[in-house]
Amino acid sequence: MEHGLQRPYGRFQGARWLGATLAVAVAGLTLGGCQDPDAGGAPTRWMKPNPGGHGGVEPLPSIEARPAQVSVAVTLEKAKVHFSKLPASVDNPRNPITEDKVALGRMLYFDKRLSKNHDLSCASCHDLANYGIDIREKNGARTKTSAGHGGQMGDRNSPTVYNAGLHIAQFWDGRSRDLEDQAKGPVTNPVEMAMVDEASVVATLASIPGYVEAFGKAFPGQPNAVSYDNMANAIGAFERRLMTPGPFDEFLGGKLTALDEAQLRGLALFMDTGCIQCHVGPGLGGTEYKKLGATKDWPGLKDEGRAKVTRGPNDKFMFKVPSLRNVTETGPYLHDGSIDSLEEMVAKMAEYQLAKDEVPPDELAALVAFLGSLKGTLPTEYIAEPTLPADGPETPAPNPA
Repeated sequence: MEHGLQRPYGRFQGARWLGATLAVAVAGLTLGGCQDPDAGGAPTRWMKPNPGGHGGVEPLPSIEARPAQVSVAVTLEKAKVHFSKLPASVDNPRNPITEDKVALGRMLYFDKRLSKNHDLSCASCHDLANYGIDIREKNGARTKTSAGHGGQMGDRNSPTVYNAGLHIAQFWDGRSRDLEDQAKGPVTNPVEMAMVDEASVVATLASIPGYVEAFGKAFPGQPNAVSYDNMANAIGAFERRLMTPGPFDEFLGGKLTALDEAQLRGLALFMDTGCIQCHVGPGLGGTEYKKLGATKDWPGLKDEGRAKVTRGPNDKFMFKVPSLRNVTETGPYLHDGSIDSLEEMVAKMAEYQLAKDEVPPDELAALVAFLGSLKGTLPTEYIAEPTLPADGPETPAPNPA
């Protein structure tokens, strides 16, 4: 039905159809206006009326519960104002992507020898086969934050690494300007991978003959190619191609049937209720900082967010807006992983960020359905775990202390 109509609630005829069409057209409440389905025009779909005013209209008394008409084509044009398709990669002028850098970065991403006890890697907290998050569990549920060296627990939830190159900065508080800078932090963090210092990391890498060769290829002409900065640059180059296009990208590309009825209605609600105040662009987020609890205080909030970095009072409780790409797969939610259910997360966002005390169940279901269209395809060949170079005679042993 890519170029036709869905009419699950029956067909209007004669004066009843004309009256409903004129009434809705004059009111101007549908996304795409009203068109006689037998007279051509843009492809459309039927949606149930939405008394809340978010993408639908109150049914006219004479036609009882017949639905208002919504233009898929016009919804698409409206969406293209706020969103865009995912790119194949996000380049960094300071770190141009090359195939040799990517190959090296892939190995480093999976290498546990970058941790003090050789038991943690980037992939431990950002599992690429599971949408780039930490899927480790405790008591039958995903942990809210990640376990690091010696089982120490971090204080913030590990966000997905997929599509992260689109973000204005990295970490919940934006303390790293880009993926390359972010890659440096966890390796020497005593709660995470716990390497003693940058020099010990470089010494470990330089003790592995295969890495000496790989760094030389990735950074030709550099007398000291095996360096901490180059380690981070290689990992960053690899991560910049971690993109997950999905059905929503097909829709933005012009495939009008890419979203089903519930997802289409959810998209209309998403735009009309104000979610686009924060979640825009190709990542549907990641482009700015917002206060958690914008319209009323978020209950129990202690983490001061970006203020920990800037020390500015205006940044208190400000966090980087997360991307909604793959959000159905990346729970638990928020900086502290305190919310397990996506439905609860959406409802709380409406309440505390948009001052909407209650989201009707049908609207909540539609919004969650739309978020499902943001689930993308994993680049399985690109993320396949590589064979790592063997230890050299002087490669340090694991240290659990």
